[in-house]
Amino acid sequence: MTTEKVERQSWSNRLAYVMTVAGATVGFGATWRFPYLVGENGGGAYVFLFCVAMIVIGIPMILVENVIGRRMKVNAIDAFSGSANGKKIHSGWKLLGYMGLLGAFGILAYYMVLGGWVLNYIGSLVSGSLDLSSPVGIETTAAYYKESIQNSPWAIIGYTALFVLANYLILVKGVVDGIERSVKYLMPILFIFLIVMVVRNITLPGAAEGIKFYLMPDFSKITPQLFVFVLGQVFFALSLGFGVLITLSSYLDKKENLVKTATITGVMNTVIAVLAGFMIFPSLFSFGVAPNSGPTLVFQSLPIVFSNMWGGTIFAIIFFGLLVVAALTTSLTIYEVIITAIQEKTKLSRQTAIALTLGVIFVIGNVPSVLGDNLWKEVTIAGKSIFDAFDYFSGNVLFILTALGSAIFVGFVLKDEAKQELGASQGFTNLWFNYVKFVIPVIILVIFFNSL
Repeated sequence: MTTEKVERQSWSNRLAYVMTVAGATVGFGATWRFPYLVGENGGGAYVFLFCVAMIVIGIPMILVENVIGRRMKVNAIDAFSGSANGKKIHSGWKLLGYMGLLGAFGILAYYMVLGGWVLNYIGSLVSGSLDLSSPVGIETTAAYYKESIQNSPWAIIGYTALFVLANYLILVKGVVDGIERSVKYLMPILFIFLIVMVVRNITLPGAAEGIKFYLMPDFSKITPQLFVFVLGQVFFALSLGFGVLITLSSYLDKKENLVKTATITGVMNTVIAVLAGFMIFPSLFSFGVAPNSGPTLVFQSLPIVFSNMWGGTIFAIIFFGLLVVAALTTSLTIYEVIITAIQEKTKLSRQTAIALTLGVIFVIGNVPSVLGDNLWKEVTIAGKSIFDAFDYFSGNVLFILTALGSAIFVGFVLKDEAKQELGASQGFTNLWFNYVKFVIPVIILVIFFNSL
């Protein structure tokens, strides 16, 4: 295929870019995955390590992907091309871009299904088929989860298709008129829902115990193994390693201060993730629900909490609405990684590239992920269900290896080109560059071998 140069837009301003990146990095990583990992791994100890990890690897790696993306202002594959320091970059480096796209496909394959689950819960709450107007127990919520999620494949496929359609309607309008404009409305809605839930939860009787569990670190639970585990969560939380930040920063103006935008991105992601915990743990402790129920925390444990709460059904709808908004702001940007690459490396129109991307992922990713819990439950990949296999290989292998390659690419290939693109003071630039070149690869390798 020949590469057709597509006229590229730029973000309207820094706020638009930061809001879009914040939306890309919030998602289920902050609102679903972060809370249940906190509950499973010592509460405040995990939160403390997460904040440290954001500084140790999060912000430096955001800058790595920003530099790679803005340098060429092209898709996540061709970002690893061109020349550096007077030499043509070997085409083999583009493999990193392809790995990132494969990882993006992997996460979308199951991520959209999670969106379908959430829409299912909202539909059930609105229709009354999930009745939280009076207290229910774990038997009720577990039975509902099994019946409506695991054993209702066609309903979940329908809800997933609805979530995919919402993404399509926004994506066809373009990067600025579609993604940027929608995020301007979606992110404030997310913040409003988040604050409403936080205020409701911290004012519940007995909420203080949940806040103590969440914020007071038990340093005896902090181990090197846990810290490495948290470092890996930062990759997921910031959408590192699958081309999102590379793609988004390719639309960034050359005059923009990358250090400021990276710092704001890291801080916003951390703040939203921490706030997400405040809307969960105080209520769990208030009503005596165990915080360590794992991935099903928001789907089985929290409905119990809502059923014991005044106006519980309304707050449950607000909560799951928040999850949908967070998921949407993330899925839009992950799709854009693949769409931009297809559009710029073929002669396909944007609308065709979008339809092809969403359609193919739905058929060979979303549908198998749903059926893997029921009709295809005998089908396993490396001993994992189809859903879990997409999660594992994208999050534990492809993302981490792509991020490792990106750090090496900046440190050993771009060299001075990377420093010039960063455009910061010489002292900070040298510190960041040497850290990325010599320290970050070691940290990523430790994360990788720990995750296998």
